[in-house]
Amino acid sequence: MRRLFNPAAAALLALAAVPVSGAPAAAQQQLYMPRSIRQAFNEGTRSPDGRPGAKYWQNRGRYDITITATPPNRTVRGTQTITYVNNSPDTLPALVFKLFMNIHRPGAPRNGGASEAYLTDGVTIDRFAVNGAHTPWQNNPGYFTWQPVRLATPLMPHDSVRLSFDWHYDVAREAGREGMLDDSTWFLAYFYPRVAVYDDANGWDTMDFTDQQEFYSDFNDYDVTIRVPANYVVWGTGTLLNPETVLQPEALRRYRTSLTSDSVIHVATPQDLAARRVTLQKTNDWHFRARDIPDMAFGLSDKYNWDAASVVVDDAARRRASVQAAYHDSAQDFHHMVRFGQHALGWFSRNWPGVPYPYEKSTIFLGTADMEYPMMVNDNTTPDTTFSRFVAEHEIAHTYMPFYMGINETRYGFMDEGWATTFEYLVGIADMGPQRAADFFRRFRVNGWINNPSPEQDLPIITPQDVLTGRAYGNNAYGKPALGYLAMKDMLGDDMFRRALHEFMDRWHGKHPLPWDQFNTFNNVAGRDLNWFWNAWFFTPSYIDLGVASVTPASGGYTVVLNNIGGMPAPVDLVLRYADGTTETRHQTPAIWQANVRQATVTLPTTKPLQSIDLQGGIWMDANRADNTWTAR
Repeated sequence: MRRLFNPAAAALLALAAVPVSGAPAAAQQQLYMPRSIRQAFNEGTRSPDGRPGAKYWQNRGRYDITITATPPNRTVRGTQTITYVNNSPDTLPALVFKLFMNIHRPGAPRNGGASEAYLTDGVTIDRFAVNGAHTPWQNNPGYFTWQPVRLATPLMPHDSVRLSFDWHYDVAREAGREGMLDDSTWFLAYFYPRVAVYDDANGWDTMDFTDQQEFYSDFNDYDVTIRVPANYVVWGTGTLLNPETVLQPEALRRYRTSLTSDSVIHVATPQDLAARRVTLQKTNDWHFRARDIPDMAFGLSDKYNWDAASVVVDDAARRRASVQAAYHDSAQDFHHMVRFGQHALGWFSRNWPGVPYPYEKSTIFLGTADMEYPMMVNDNTTPDTTFSRFVAEHEIAHTYMPFYMGINETRYGFMDEGWATTFEYLVGIADMGPQRAADFFRRFRVNGWINNPSPEQDLPIITPQDVLTGRAYGNNAYGKPALGYLAMKDMLGDDMFRRALHEFMDRWHGKHPLPWDQFNTFNNVAGRDLNWFWNAWFFTPSYIDLGVASVTPASGGYTVVLNNIGGMPAPVDLVLRYADGTTETRHQTPAIWQANVRQATVTLPTTKPLQSIDLQGGIWMDANRADNTWTAR
């Protein structure tokens, strides 16, 4: 078959085979590449220099959705149409749909247990039509969060199909990434049926959502109306098209003022909510629209404070982005959240990644998930405002990866969590100073991995993360790749690293980059063969463990031989103590490992006798420090 599938899905879909043409580029042979991805390069959809290929394509949809929520009634009802466009060269006899709310059904495969409050009946499809023709929806018991549906007429290349749904589901009483926070405060995410991604590398995305790994979505256009009772405010992804038809005059004035204000505006206070002077006193339709975005999410409440301000995110265009916070008044850290958000948007736009925040707003909603969504963050409250800011900055950093860049988070989480963790550390240096930021990073991102000798901790980062669980998944998605990206930054220097990162983002924003596109782009922009580094850090079972093998006097100084026992080419500081009591630090970038990733020779020019050498890794913590010190005899 032309593409790789889950065997059950393949049997049901019976997709047509397409012949393979072309030959893999020589440069691509240097890194391991799965057969399906090699095939995409063969077919010209991806280029060995890291650019999208001449034949690159991706599918997309237009979603028109109206949902009704009437708390405390837990049932959400929706009606929607999807116009799905097949830009691929393939004829599609069937479509695959994602039904994420079926994770709540008893028996759904998930990476963890489920309480009674978590369980529901999942999504019920009440009506389904294809191009206006009613089509029975088969609730196949073998499927949960995705389901194939055969079309009466195959969808031809460069054609479209109109899909209509009526559906309903009950909001789970236990909130996680979505669900009820109390009887009248809900977070709605992943709530609508959607067409799965069909791409050039793997065909249909038939990976189960197990409530651990995250998501993979096409870039779509959305028009969403949320119908709620009076006194409920709705916050969500996209432009609020009708604030004047849902807000009372004073709340409307404050909201509009906030869009250009540097100062925090209290759009809705506890006093306003108690006096019912926020929304119009009727059933209100909150109408949102967003273009070319991978998802929509919404929060609603009749008791949450609403703060808002804005920040300039593009100095050249003087473009502002709105920053909003929705929270219960008792969450003391959230009283600072708009300020935290303003700082994050401004800093990320100007520093790392140094790309102007690409959307019109960011809303930080008090929930339980510590989770990102396009233009939305669902964060818990903590008594430590430093930690609250740390979490909010991480989730806002996800704006770039995976929302601006359409990354397959489910399989390659290190391309979104790893980058968000990298940006989290870099903004932390600005927030807290280098030492405290490094302490935070070691505590939350490195300690748990480097001090765990279990074999699953050494699995290569490139391991498909949809097959990993627990700490093996977490360390491969977060801390390990962030250390790898930061090691590359250390080796290339800030200017070249920034150029490569920006070129990768320029080439692939709004598209679906794979790890090989990222690695190839860095190689291409740097003008260097960096595959030795990518291979050692991302493709080989490895960890950080350096040691001093020998120190010998040499003409004009000393020759030091270092062993790389763990195999990861990390930077290292050689802290030198001389016989006269003075000390000096000589920094070594990962470039010392290029000739031989297992051993490096470092020349230390000096006229003073050495008393000792100590290897210090900083955030690149060493698994075994017993061999990190040499002392003269």
